[in-house]
Amino acid sequence: MTLSARNEPGLQNPASNTNLITHLADLEALYGGAVEASLVKETDRVVPVYRAFIEAAPFATLATSGPEGLDCSPRGDGPGFVRVADDKTLLLPDRRGNNRIDSLRNILHDPRVALLFLIPGIGETLRVNGRAAISTDPQLLASFAVAEKPPKTVLVIAVETVFFQCSRAIVRSQLWKPETQVARESLPSAGEMLAALSKNQLGGTEYDRALPERVSKTLY
Repeated sequence: MTLSARNEPGLQNPASNTNLITHLADLEALYGGAVEASLVKETDRVVPVYRAFIEAAPFATLATSGPEGLDCSPRGDGPGFVRVADDKTLLLPDRRGNNRIDSLRNILHDPRVALLFLIPGIGETLRVNGRAAISTDPQLLASFAVAEKPPKTVLVIAVETVFFQCSRAIVRSQLWKPETQVARESLPSAGEMLAALSKNQLGGTEYDRALPERVSKTLY
């Protein structure tokens, strides 16, 4: 069975659906004005209270835009892996991965980036928007080395806006509650997904068996 959005109520014929919002005025009329707190919390630099969040965060998502579309990439390491160089500059090492370099390709065409920082157990998240450049400065790379292995590049992000997001999304999702964790075996494994998408040319049981050791040896 093929899944389709057209099976959802109200989406059988989107082009003629009169319930779709297509004008900004209609959108603003529906939602009303932004509450004062949501505007006051936005800054154009990393103030001390926001720096504390960045230095405690072991995980962030990096959003970019390029000629082939959008990309949102997970980034993670020890708390504070994104370094606050000063109140207008963040440094993000590009650790080992699959070499798709989707984010880096996009940044070469469009330097605008967005970061979303998450901290385990904390409801609030932190959002940063800015512009990134890709650095290969030897001293900068060396400063991010782990086990004598530096990243290939470091993103130098010029901060434009910073603000925290309230905890509603985390509360609704119950993201940090241990009892909501999903058993890994209840979903397709990496090997199973690769096998399905490659018509059994890649992946499979052997891929899954070797994956934990391969990941541990290629973290940096």
